[in-house]
Amino acid sequence: MKLRNIAIIAHVDHGKTTLVDELLKQSGSYRENQRVAERVMDSNDLEKERGITILAKATSVVWKDVRINIVDTPGHADFGGEVERILNMVDGAIVLVDAAEGPMPQTKFVVGKALKVGLRPIVAINKVDRQDARSQEVINEVFDLFAALDATDDQLDFPILYGSGRNGWMAHSAEGPQDQGMAPLFDLVLEHVPEPTVEEGAFKMIGTLLESNPFLGRMLTGRISSGSVKPNQTVKVLAQDGTLVEQGRVSKILAFRGIERQPIEEGVAGDIVAIAGLQKGTVAETFCDLSVDTPLKAQPIDPPTVTMTFIVNDSPLAGTEGDKVTSRVIRDRLLREAEGNVALKIEESSEKDSFYVSGRGELQLAVLIETMRREGFEIAVSRPRVVFTKDADTGEALEPIEEVLIDVDEEFSGVVVQKMSERRAEMVEMRPSGGNRVRLVFYAPTRGLIGYQSELLTDTRGTAIMNRLFHEYAPYKGEIAGRNNGVLIANEAGEAVAYALWNLEDRGPMMIEPGWKVYQGMLVGIHTRDNDLEVNVLKGKKLSNVRTTSKDEAVRLTPPIRMTLERALAWIQDDELVEVTPKSIRLRKRLLDPNDRKREERRKEAEGV
Repeated sequence: MKLRNIAIIAHVDHGKTTLVDELLKQSGSYRENQRVAERVMDSNDLEKERGITILAKATSVVWKDVRINIVDTPGHADFGGEVERILNMVDGAIVLVDAAEGPMPQTKFVVGKALKVGLRPIVAINKVDRQDARSQEVINEVFDLFAALDATDDQLDFPILYGSGRNGWMAHSAEGPQDQGMAPLFDLVLEHVPEPTVEEGAFKMIGTLLESNPFLGRMLTGRISSGSVKPNQTVKVLAQDGTLVEQGRVSKILAFRGIERQPIEEGVAGDIVAIAGLQKGTVAETFCDLSVDTPLKAQPIDPPTVTMTFIVNDSPLAGTEGDKVTSRVIRDRLLREAEGNVALKIEESSEKDSFYVSGRGELQLAVLIETMRREGFEIAVSRPRVVFTKDADTGEALEPIEEVLIDVDEEFSGVVVQKMSERRAEMVEMRPSGGNRVRLVFYAPTRGLIGYQSELLTDTRGTAIMNRLFHEYAPYKGEIAGRNNGVLIANEAGEAVAYALWNLEDRGPMMIEPGWKVYQGMLVGIHTRDNDLEVNVLKGKKLSNVRTTSKDEAVRLTPPIRMTLERALAWIQDDELVEVTPKSIRLRKRLLDPNDRKREERRKEAEGV
């Protein structure tokens, strides 16, 4: 059967996964009466909850006797490592662009990578049924983007389709016709995307996606570059430098057939398959016949920009809610994650029982922490820090700078510009984006953006949309002011009492509720001033036999501030940690004993830090 391999790439929320749903439906991959979940490719619980794609996944459809392998990719820049690897597997890409928002930072990132690999993309303008759609202007913006990314003449001559993924139609004009469904898109893929290029020689395949299957063990998905592979065939795995990683037998070969994977008797060159049976081979390594000596070239992956420390939980409540608490279990889990996700880097710290985990952004690391807590892990994590590099010529420290694009109502643009300039950002563009909204573009240090998302939503009453993308490394921009408020710290262990919390409300908003377990050194509230304050949240009302005229009124408490994982990570300071367990997210001081904290302060003063 003839083959086509394509990836669907776009900015977050531009409708990639919904489009794949329609392609599967209209190609006959489902039975007439089959019940299918919405956004079927987002199979992970976290993906369903957040409405975003985190892991790239493959599927396939048959159209006019041609099998089209489709890869759905994430839209967030934090998961860009997935997209960079995927582009090695495909021969064409559908660039999906929202008819109202136009090309966004992530569109620029993935299109740049696709053009560099030499793909000739198809541009699909999605959501043309939106009231604020501006299809023609968006086409011009896409053309300008391709030109700015040094596209060749062939790549600039891209075919264009208009449509609505949710309503299940694509056409050569924004007006329709709408009765042909996705047929125009399928036909354009067959006509525009070349057949997979097949090299001569024995079996070779580069690993692109790694997953674990409860029955088959480790499974690696990739595109076969040359030759063919059969079950029970002995193959070897070569690292990028040509060294032998392992030799083993392929136990099963699975091909994508709709949303299911089916065992096949032979994987042929050009097809995307998953192979099981090898214990050590991982992503970016070459799986090949025993006669092959030279590995295939893998696409280089951009370096991580943010790092966090994962520490074994040593609080007094450790081990009460999770069952995976030891450093060995945490280390194994982190190394397993780094195997399949090449954008993550794990290093053991010089301090005992802690690890440095580096990634593309706070969201990528927060998703890893959330996944681990759902698996029963207990860990303490530090505030994210940026990864500095050194200039090869001058030895000067360079920090990551991001391109930040903020869409905001005109009335709030002043406060956004002011806050961004306080965070050492430099404004490069300001233009109207329709409907009394302004699009602001900044170059800002990653350091300054940590924790800004929630502040931005507060300043703009939830109307701003922020998108960010790594831009370059640049010289250090100088100090950035941190949090203005101090914290309220529990001075004893026990259960919080409503009367004590009520008396402390003048000191600042609380982060805990009555009945919650607390311990010495745990953060229980935000101080209204800039210093930290130790408080007693266990103190009950003194009872006496003297009657009073005030009566014992019921204590009415202000609802506490709810700290989500992302908000907690961005809010804490360097001397604080977030304790994450399957049931709770608690904030605490790194040093729980107040005497240890004073000693540390004196040491820092003496050293002039």
